[in-house]
Amino acid sequence: MRNMKKWFLVTSFLVAVSSVFGQGKIKGFVYDKTGPLPGANILIEGNRNGISSGFDGSFTIDSATENGNIVVSFLGFTTKKVAYVVASGQTTDLGNIVLSSDDNVLGEVVITSTVIDLAKDRRTPVAVSTIKGAEIREKLGSQEFPEILANTPSVYATKGGGGFGDSRINIRGFDQRNIAVMINGVPVNDMENGAVFWSNWAGLSDVTSAMQVQRGLGSSKLAISSVGGTINVITRTADMKEGGSISALLGNQDFLKTIASYSTGKMKNGLSASVLFSNTQGSGYVNGTKFSGQNYFVGIGYEFNEKHDVQFTFTGAPQWHNQRSASPTIAQFIKYGNGGEPNIRYNSDYGYLNGEEYSFRTNFYHKPVASFNYNFKINDKTKVSTVLYGSWGRGGGSNGAGAIRGNRFNGDNLRNSNGTINVDLIQAWNSGGAVSIVPVTGGLPNTTPRAQIGGAYQNSASTSNNGTNGISKISSINSHDWYGGVMNLNRKLTDKLTLDFGFDARTYKGFHYQNLNDLIGAKNYDAKYLAVGAGSNDINNPVRILTDQYATEPNGNPFFKLNYQEKINFNNDGLVKWFGAFTQLEYSTEKLTAFVQGAVSQQGFKRVDYFKYKTTDPLSATANEKIIGGNVKGGVNYNLNERMNVFVNAGYYSKQPFFNAVYPNNASILNGNLVNEKITGFEAGYGYKSQKFNANLNVYHTTWKDRYQRTNDPDLLNVGGYYDFSGITEVHSGIELEMNVKPLTKLGINAMFSLGNWEYKGNSLSNRYDASNAPIGGGTPKTLYLDGVKVGDAAQMTASLGANYEVAKGLKVDANYRFSDKLYAGISPNNFDKEENKGSLVLPNYGLMDAGVTYKINRTKDSKDSFTLRVNVNNVLDEIYISESRTNQFTATETEFNTPSAGSDGLINPTAAVTTGNKLKGTGTNQYATYQDYQNRGLYNGTDIRNQVYFGFGRTWNFGITYNF
Repeated sequence: MRNMKKWFLVTSFLVAVSSVFGQGKIKGFVYDKTGPLPGANILIEGNRNGISSGFDGSFTIDSATENGNIVVSFLGFTTKKVAYVVASGQTTDLGNIVLSSDDNVLGEVVITSTVIDLAKDRRTPVAVSTIKGAEIREKLGSQEFPEILANTPSVYATKGGGGFGDSRINIRGFDQRNIAVMINGVPVNDMENGAVFWSNWAGLSDVTSAMQVQRGLGSSKLAISSVGGTINVITRTADMKEGGSISALLGNQDFLKTIASYSTGKMKNGLSASVLFSNTQGSGYVNGTKFSGQNYFVGIGYEFNEKHDVQFTFTGAPQWHNQRSASPTIAQFIKYGNGGEPNIRYNSDYGYLNGEEYSFRTNFYHKPVASFNYNFKINDKTKVSTVLYGSWGRGGGSNGAGAIRGNRFNGDNLRNSNGTINVDLIQAWNSGGAVSIVPVTGGLPNTTPRAQIGGAYQNSASTSNNGTNGISKISSINSHDWYGGVMNLNRKLTDKLTLDFGFDARTYKGFHYQNLNDLIGAKNYDAKYLAVGAGSNDINNPVRILTDQYATEPNGNPFFKLNYQEKINFNNDGLVKWFGAFTQLEYSTEKLTAFVQGAVSQQGFKRVDYFKYKTTDPLSATANEKIIGGNVKGGVNYNLNERMNVFVNAGYYSKQPFFNAVYPNNASILNGNLVNEKITGFEAGYGYKSQKFNANLNVYHTTWKDRYQRTNDPDLLNVGGYYDFSGITEVHSGIELEMNVKPLTKLGINAMFSLGNWEYKGNSLSNRYDASNAPIGGGTPKTLYLDGVKVGDAAQMTASLGANYEVAKGLKVDANYRFSDKLYAGISPNNFDKEENKGSLVLPNYGLMDAGVTYKINRTKDSKDSFTLRVNVNNVLDEIYISESRTNQFTATETEFNTPSAGSDGLINPTAAVTTGNKLKGTGTNQYATYQDYQNRGLYNGTDIRNQVYFGFGRTWNFGITYNF
């Protein structure tokens, strides 16, 4: 590490003292048919050091050669080359360079496949934002991939628990299970539950060429989960420009990332190749969240002729990271903080074993993806694009199992004074040592050593208060094999009409079970115990004593087999088959663009259970339940003049439910009330474009009926447990505004504002489960009274203001301030089981400032090679803020405080952070003497300290250097 720092200092010094002088200057203006194009990319062919056009389309660039080509590109337009001749010390004026519109909306990224659905400026009638890969890599730094979208209207991105890759994103109030994520036109949302785990795509930012976010139902032709929006990611291709790069990124908490890439470019024989490798590691901003991840990308292409070309890509990102899965209460954050301030890095899921960090919550995964793309240009009017793909996900997430005298691994009686888990104590108990442990029921410490069973210290899943059981680390495995293909036929019927027609087929098999990771000093594991009572988890093998342990690390083999592993607690497969057909008709003139699109799909769901049912029982393998769904949508964009356009779109989506709604209660009994979810969306927008000012204004209204949802149980006594909700109806409406202005040639200003009104309509039913998928409460559903309650987990009002300024040639600075308000807590079911409730808790608003500096310079005077240095500082002001809450605990009013509860003193115990009733009046030892005393000690920033929350990160920084050649 010391040598690395020295290398950075020496390199930075050499770069800083270098300079570049041009022999001549070339100037001109970049236009499209409607007016100037500010921000167009201009560079000398063969040189990576380019510039951008001013707000009036003007540019001036230095040339080190007397003749050559200027390359001009802009998002949504055909790249143009213009020859020039310039004498040393002179200036050549190229005049007006006019770019023509192109279906390739991503500038230098060549899009030949019609499978990839991308919105086009002033043509496609949807609300859209596009970010190029260069900006992603520049500004993302050590942040999570979804966070690059945080300044997009109606987007709320957080780091979740704060572990590597544990971030999440909401669009228009819909979580990422209902946001379609597409990579090169291929859907990646889990086929069973719609989830997207960003840790599985930890290296995606390294290989992204561009990313486009379409809010709402979007323009994708496929029947996909785009309830809230669609994130289209375009990765590197084999036929990228020739060249390579080496980069390194340093950040706080030992963050270190190194990347190397190289592309051959398209060679004379039609072949091309591109490779990238990266490594990322660190100790994590949150305590106890060490991580390590790698990324690889290989692309090979071949262009047979102008009609046929193929691309093969293979990419993956094996990683492991320790997590903060349980959200502590605010009281716990404060308890383990300093001077009444919360320790926002506190993590209740880890401790130390023999001096080494030990986490009970480790995520490990490797999800390689291979794709084969074939594009066939039949003639000038007809093209066929096909993509075949496969994905082999292997891994899962760990948890603690069992108990010591009734104390689970996260119980307060097993913690050190600093709040970490006393793993040394657990190991001592497990191995028969005499340790002092307070039973979960309280009382005096018990020092009686653990008793053996069958001559061995034996662990199990039991949480009973006895002297025989211990604590183990186990994992829930969620692996899969996934194969699919998409084919699209694109036919220009006339100069104005284009027809698309295609097929989408997928098959998915998910493997779900638990296995044993660490006995932590015990000798074996009794797998016959059932969490809800005596009996066997595996009805086909009633007695099993296990000793094999499996590491919580990803396997580098993408075709790693799972059959040999011993399973515990549950073991089942989920099989999903999908077949869809889609079509789209588009009418386009200079001013008017309209489209109508329709898709139909059939999903088949089959459940195979190896534990719950005898192999002779028909329920051990269900029939294939087939469900039809689909969508229809359309829209119109009209360009009022060269500056203004308006659009409207509408759509209806009959969406098949997720797997757990088809077979609820983790059983093989088909849901007797199985219905499709129904989404209706309307949207309208207005755009304005001028030399000095650009703006886009959108309004939307989305109704979502018959929704089925799964959410984590916030109860700290049911870690890893969850709730299933059914029959949910939500209504989301709002307004969005995006603006940018360039008052000076070197100064750009951007702004965003969005305001939503997202709430539930009617009531819902909920079922509760533990981490072993066993029902709690007898499996009888509870009614949740949600009518009128605000939808939580995302800020319903967001705004941002940013600016960038070119201080000198190659030196740029930028800053952005983002404000979040109307942030409601997620639904905790125990707060909504009565008709009279206080609704969803409103969390304090907050604002964050980010800033960065970029310096780019050629290696030598006439070199094509260049260095880029970048410094990012996130949360510059070190704001302490709550990013999300899993609970809805409300502080009592003064009237409630002064009204004693019948039969109870009803006051908060500030140490345990629990209530003994609904009222707060009393005079007991742990009670508050006055309402003011209660407010002073029971609230943090106006929020009840009993709430389980995640605090966002404080100030973080990263410094990177990239060498392009």
